[in-house]
Amino acid sequence: MLNSSNFITDNKQDPKIIQSFVIKKIILLMAAIVYKWFLASFFLPLLHFSGVGNNPTRAISYPVNPGSHPYYISVVEINHNASEKTLEISCKIFTNDFETTLEKNYKTKVDLVNPPDKGAMDKIVNDYIKKHLSFKVDNKAVNFFYVGFEKQDEAIYSYFQVDNITSLKKIDIVNSILHDFSDQQINIIHCTVGGKRQSTKLDYPKTEASLEF
Repeated sequence: MLNSSNFITDNKQDPKIIQSFVIKKIILLMAAIVYKWFLASFFLPLLHFSGVGNNPTRAISYPVNPGSHPYYISVVEINHNASEKTLEISCKIFTNDFETTLEKNYKTKVDLVNPPDKGAMDKIVNDYIKKHLSFKVDNKAVNFFYVGFEKQDEAIYSYFQVDNITSLKKIDIVNSILHDFSDQQINIIHCTVGGKRQSTKLDYPKTEASLEF
């Protein structure tokens, strides 16, 4: 609790001046406290969604309230599994944004949380991602096949795989996920090869990125 006596240093000063000074100091302190809490509540969830952890070089904003958020983000994670000779791919997208986009594109009711027809939802998720995401490994186009999707927290994860990738030195990505939803879309890409992780960010309307290992 704030105590106005903490700000009084000279009892001979005009009481009105002292009172005014105390009020201003209290306002400034309260504003500082509110600001710190705002920063904590705003930025910590952003780091969680984009997967940046404690690495400030990969920081990206993420909204607290996905229902009315001012930021639009997806995260594509690519991992080279050397022992299985595969690329394991996951796409993380806000549930509300994804459902709205799929309904617009496929002219049907979309429910990815409790789908009455899981097979139908699998079909349109697979189709949409493959229309908006593609890869080249060492300058050769590769096909990826659909594994499935699931909901975690406020996001939908869809999973894909590329077979017969023994090694790679370079991966080219074309990513236009949710460009048909918002012109503020930010698409994050993380790729791990041989234990080395690289990341990049595509701000709308940019769609192409290359990572070398």
